[in-house]
Amino acid sequence: MAAVNLEIDYIGMADKDRIPVENTGRGQDLSPEFVLKNLSPGAKTLAVTLEDLTHPVKNFTHWVIWNIPAMDKIPKGIKAGKHVAGLGNACQGIAYGLHRYAGPKPPRGKTHLYRFTVYALDDAVDLSPNSRKKDFLRKAGSHILQTGSILGRFE
Repeated sequence: MAAVNLEIDYIGMADKDRIPVENTGRGQDLSPEFVLKNLSPGAKTLAVTLEDLTHPVKNFTHWVIWNIPAMDKIPKGIKAGKHVAGLGNACQGIAYGLHRYAGPKPPRGKTHLYRFTVYALDDAVDLSPNSRKKDFLRKAGSHILQTGSILGRFE
């Protein structure tokens, strides 16, 4: 893995702040927009995961998407589907969001901590859309050039 971490700006939220309602299961459930800084010139594709760090199931995965063409901005509102045609045929796997983004929606009155992680890879990952985060990480392992994370909370 490269020594330089990927810097991520979540449009509408600072690190460790409250996740905007539009990006949650209590709002429009839209995936957020990310702006990436210092993306490696060797990056060919990107991947994103969303995990609930407070969930009783350790690092419960809400979303996993890979094979996004390398770019400095990941758009908000990525459509549901195994493959996202408008995003270079990126692949969405199995998580709480089945082939889609599923934003935070903890039990009422409980605050949960969430982690968005963006991965920059040197190649596309050949993996079935019926794969999970662990499958993606295993297959992508040696191809990950950079990672960056941002935390958010929601109640």
